[in-house]
Amino acid sequence: MSNYKIGWAGLGNMGTPMVNNLLKAGYPVQVYNRTREKEKEAIDAGATSAADLAQLATDNEVIMVMVSDDAAAKEIFTGENGLLAGNATGKLFINVSTVASETSKFLDESCREKGAGFMEAPVSGSVKPAQDGTLIMLVGGTEDAHQKAKPILDVLGKLTVHTGPVGAGAAAKLAINYFLGLNLQGLAETVLFAKANGVRTEDMLTIINEGAVGSGITKLKSASILKNEYPAAFALKHLAKDLRLAKEQGLNTPLSSPLYDSFKQAQAGGLGDDDVMAIYKYLDK
Repeated sequence: MSNYKIGWAGLGNMGTPMVNNLLKAGYPVQVYNRTREKEKEAIDAGATSAADLAQLATDNEVIMVMVSDDAAAKEIFTGENGLLAGNATGKLFINVSTVASETSKFLDESCREKGAGFMEAPVSGSVKPAQDGTLIMLVGGTEDAHQKAKPILDVLGKLTVHTGPVGAGAAAKLAINYFLGLNLQGLAETVLFAKANGVRTEDMLTIINEGAVGSGITKLKSASILKNEYPAAFALKHLAKDLRLAKEQGLNTPLSSPLYDSFKQAQAGGLGDDDVMAIYKYLDK
């Protein structure tokens, strides 16, 4: 293992367990979160706290960012008191947030103007894989940056895929989340159709999960449907955002517009903070 000092900005449902895994692997980690009380779990696990984003960049060699959207990522990097206001020369910045490809390219250019390296590594997986260190890391950037970061990424995930230059990782993340949305809505529609025609929900889920169409995600989300409880492992509002980004990036396939409309309407209906599988609850009206 290298002795890279790691800075981490953004300690939500995903960021905190990822930081915990880096600490367990022996990396020194300094954290910063705008809502400072969210730093407590990481600090209790052995992290230190930066006074601000500029210090986070100045004190560390590799700085990782996990925030909710494009606007937050841009503010973290290029805001008046952002990361790039610190001493960024020679540092490697890794954005693990899900953003548009154009945002990744903007962050890359902003880092290069400051003499720093940049790489994107959005993740496929939600809270449990983040806790277990079994995420899939979708890397976009130079091979040099990839090799420098790989020991760190190997702690966070079970697989790292170098998808190409900056922007490719973001595109891969939007693509896999589109497929996730198709799976979730397909599962919901199938179970609701069966239920409307006299098939018990538990029986239909068994038929799905024991057959060829069953998958990790259908098995994982079956319990939520049966209990009609949707605590957020991946909030529905985030998938709605990712589907919007995919549409803005050119996704125009036959199922993409109705799928996006469903998740957008579910969010507008008050389900945005529930788990993505709450699309079932929205459709079961």
